[in-house]
Amino acid sequence: MNDLRNIITNSSYISAFTGAGVSTFSGIRDFRGKNGLYNDEDAGKIFDLKYFLKDPAFYYSRTKDFIYNIENKTPGLVHLLLAELENQGRLKTLITQNIDLLHQKAGSSNVIEVHGSPSIHRCLNCGKTYSYEKIAAVVQRDELPACELCGGILKPDITFFGEALPGKAVKDAFRHAAASDLMLVLGSSLLVQPAASIPLETVQSGGKIIIVNDMPTPLDGYACMLFPDLEEFCTLLRQALL
Repeated sequence: MNDLRNIITNSSYISAFTGAGVSTFSGIRDFRGKNGLYNDEDAGKIFDLKYFLKDPAFYYSRTKDFIYNIENKTPGLVHLLLAELENQGRLKTLITQNIDLLHQKAGSSNVIEVHGSPSIHRCLNCGKTYSYEKIAAVVQRDELPACELCGGILKPDITFFGEALPGKAVKDAFRHAAASDLMLVLGSSLLVQPAASIPLETVQSGGKIIIVNDMPTPLDGYACMLFPDLEEFCTLLRQALL
């Protein structure tokens, strides 16, 4: 805890990088853990662009209770702690791979979503956009969202396999990573590129990274501190900041 306190105290530009593990406290499954989403049959089709264009109903049916019920999800201890650190002026930016909007629900405002976001849905035919709230209501009625103007397929602004990551978000993420003298890497397997290279940018720019994950990551050798348990880390971090 003393080491953690010293690192935090001596850091002037702290950022966070979060993965699906931080949302498991909110009852949302991660992707690649032992009970992760990708262990399910046909789970690889959920975010596959080609399959979505063929059968968008498959995506909406499989994500009804994963993405489109945020009103029933409560931000977990990591979401709340990061929002608190931002409010205190300690955390400068929050870079997330997540698409569940829980960081924003917890009160974080400086959030960069490098895998896109369901906050906007877009007609693939005419380009008309729709809010998350409007689409979620349709999905919860077990109906397939369609464009009111042309009847086209509505796709969330989430990055599917087969699509490029949102350029501005990724550029901003690498810029903040380079400026950070400390990055907290929380609940990410760091296996999905290029997002997983973002913490490495901090290291290569002379900063430090702390990795907290229940499985080894490819960047463990670069970390100044490693923790296997997010709950324990949050407890230690709170104590360190008292």
